[in-house]
Amino acid sequence: MALTGPVQSALTGGFQKDVHVEQNEINIGNELMFLGIFLGEIPSNILLMKVGPRKWLPFQVLVFGFVAIMQIFMKNRSGFYASRFMLGIAESGYIPGGCYIISNWYKSSERARRTSIYFFGMFGGYAISPVLCSAILLLADKRNIAGWRWIFLLEGLLTLVVAFIMLLFLPGSPKNPYPLFTKKLSLFNERDIHILQNRLDEKSSEQLNPIKLSHLKKTLLEWRRYPHLFATEIVFGTWAPLTTYTPTILFTSGFSRVSANALTAIGGGLALVVVFIFAYVNYVSRKRGITVLIATASYGIILIIHRQVLPQVSHDKWKVFGLWTLVNAFAVGYHPIQNTWLQLNCDSPQERSISIALWVMFAMIGLMSGSQLFRQDDKPLYQKGTLAMICMVFGGFLISLGQYLLYYHLNRKKQSNERKWLL
Repeated sequence: MALTGPVQSALTGGFQKDVHVEQNEINIGNELMFLGIFLGEIPSNILLMKVGPRKWLPFQVLVFGFVAIMQIFMKNRSGFYASRFMLGIAESGYIPGGCYIISNWYKSSERARRTSIYFFGMFGGYAISPVLCSAILLLADKRNIAGWRWIFLLEGLLTLVVAFIMLLFLPGSPKNPYPLFTKKLSLFNERDIHILQNRLDEKSSEQLNPIKLSHLKKTLLEWRRYPHLFATEIVFGTWAPLTTYTPTILFTSGFSRVSANALTAIGGGLALVVVFIFAYVNYVSRKRGITVLIATASYGIILIIHRQVLPQVSHDKWKVFGLWTLVNAFAVGYHPIQNTWLQLNCDSPQERSISIALWVMFAMIGLMSGSQLFRQDDKPLYQKGTLAMICMVFGGFLISLGQYLLYYHLNRKKQSNERKWLL
């Protein structure tokens, strides 16, 4: 379930002409999708805690697949807006749902690595999507179906396959590690289950309990974690234009439609390497806040270099490709560690689930605002948009620095019976 991957490739396959939308209207459509995710996060997580991940998450993926397929019938701007919003509703709660599963199946000391691996799926999908879409675009006009319609059709069908796999094999919880329909499809034998349940710490192995109003109230009023959310909102917002327009930028710089999509995957692939490096640094050092600050600052410095150099090399398509690839590589290195840092400073599964949902909601607010960074009148270099991205990244850096200093101050002032905040 990718955010904007198929759309970025569809834009090089005649989508705008067939659906009669301009660049700024594409931005509005993406904003509506992020709005749908934002509105559905808390309700989705409440349902997740009530019915359990093995029921709720496959249902979500199933609905997302059907909505994705319905996109092939889009003919105008209204249909585009409606489908984007419905995709957002269908996707809401999926990311925090996955993070919640990880928090219950692994010890707190293992959570950072596992969360980074989990985000490999999201960012890996962004990396692989352009390659798949470049191949799918070769089907353009087969059976009188446009290339961009093939992209949405096959995306939806693959998503339905994943939904059925999840229905058959996704286990419940460490206390009940069996799939929904039959124990015969269990991924664990009795010895595995015994080891699993005995290796987990008490917080990780707590029973699944519904989210109560008291949990929601306590989490919302915990002001000391809000800098995590604001930093995520500001910095992650810069990823929105990159996921939407990188193939189009490469296409207009002189690459063919297929090559532009395939080359976009290189930046996404390098992003996985960068995420892994920072995750490893975080794991070895146990300095979550410092690692977030280094990763965020690195991204900001890359953006500054990009903005200064791009006007001088804009005539050379390979140098343009290199600069945009570098930006994409560093755009999300901080993101999984910020999530882990937040999780480790939560006290209960319910509080953790709500906090992750809030984290995603703030990320969606950021993506909504970031969707308007690359405007029609700023093409082709997007110098104004890039300057805004630089300001957002270093604004987020300062907020993360404030979060680190806040935790440090609270730990120095804490009484012996008070909690210790993890730096």
